[in-house]
Amino acid sequence: MPIITPDDDAPDQRILLFTGKGGVGKTTCAAATALLAAEQGHKTLILSSDPAHSLADALDRELGPEPEEIRPNLFAQEIDHYYSMKKYWGNVRDLMLTVFRWQGIDRVAAEELAALPGMNEGSVLLWLDKFYSEGTYDLIIVDSAPTGETLTLLTLPQATQWWVTKAFPFQKQILKTLGSGVRLTTGVPLDKGYEELNTLFEQLQTIQQVLSNPKIASARLVVNPERMVINEARRAYTYLQLYGFGVDAVIVNRIVPEEGVGAVMQKYVEAQRGYLDEIDATFGPLPILRVPHLGQEVFGMDLLHQIGEGMYADHDPADVFYDEPTFRITEDGDEYLLHLRLPFVDEEAMTAEQFGDQLVIQVANQRRNVLLPRFLAYYHVEDARLDEGWLRVRFSQDGDEG
Repeated sequence: MPIITPDDDAPDQRILLFTGKGGVGKTTCAAATALLAAEQGHKTLILSSDPAHSLADALDRELGPEPEEIRPNLFAQEIDHYYSMKKYWGNVRDLMLTVFRWQGIDRVAAEELAALPGMNEGSVLLWLDKFYSEGTYDLIIVDSAPTGETLTLLTLPQATQWWVTKAFPFQKQILKTLGSGVRLTTGVPLDKGYEELNTLFEQLQTIQQVLSNPKIASARLVVNPERMVINEARRAYTYLQLYGFGVDAVIVNRIVPEEGVGAVMQKYVEAQRGYLDEIDATFGPLPILRVPHLGQEVFGMDLLHQIGEGMYADHDPADVFYDEPTFRITEDGDEYLLHLRLPFVDEEAMTAEQFGDQLVIQVANQRRNVLLPRFLAYYHVEDARLDEGWLRVRFSQDGDEG
């Protein structure tokens, strides 16, 4: 499928987030993209946010917790979460520990509560905020953790704000009671720690707004032509769209060439054909980028260059390949409306039915399964209709509760 490049001017900075099920080769695809972008003149940073780092292996060189230039225009960093938490969260942790202890909470429990949920993912976002706000790089590529952790990363600001509001609701009153002269164990005044907490939340919210701007940030889903991988990618795509994050391409990695395949691989190749068709049907109209299996372990610049050239052909890897939403859910009173891009379809030839957590759409002899957010299991399809290239499905609350 050809890549769709918008006519609008390219943004000054771009952020690409590579995600997918563990083991699909997203680090390889991210590193190949970074290398090709650097070779095309973009000042590029690739950072790994996966605790099980493999970026250094892919690039075939050691990396540290701060960015370092490894080739002209190419910088790399493996985020060390302990280093990052100390850099960004140290005073905040001391603030919360001090307040919890003042409230009479047992020390062990206070230590546990002071560890904000999502600190690891929050550190990644704060690095992104720093690099983006400084404008140091033309392109920032995130080799992310597997899909579930990526979704945690992208939804962290709201979750953390909620947690602090519930667990730590009387900050200002506590400061008045204890006084601004009270110091944390680091020697930082308590009120300064509270200001730092607010500043960190503002940074998290700012970078989330950047990540939800499809002109600036795009997720690229890396998959293999295998059933379990495709199912997880469907779920990731649904939730990325639901949360308002743009997906501009799907990368199908490790496609086994059909020529010269021996008997051992013949069944795999036959199944692969069907999965490739399924990927095209499931993720269209997104561009589908295909990467052949090289028949060997991929590490080092030469092989990464080969993969990058094959993946993007004559296109600039920093381009926005697709920037239109294809899936969204909106509230309508007590009901929900699902909007799904479905152009060139005759309504008379289309049906939409809900089965568990899936919406099954039948168009003539073609079927498409759309994974639904889990909360819609408590609703049922009221009606489905086509309107100017969009399928709009209305979900109503089940009436047999209670």
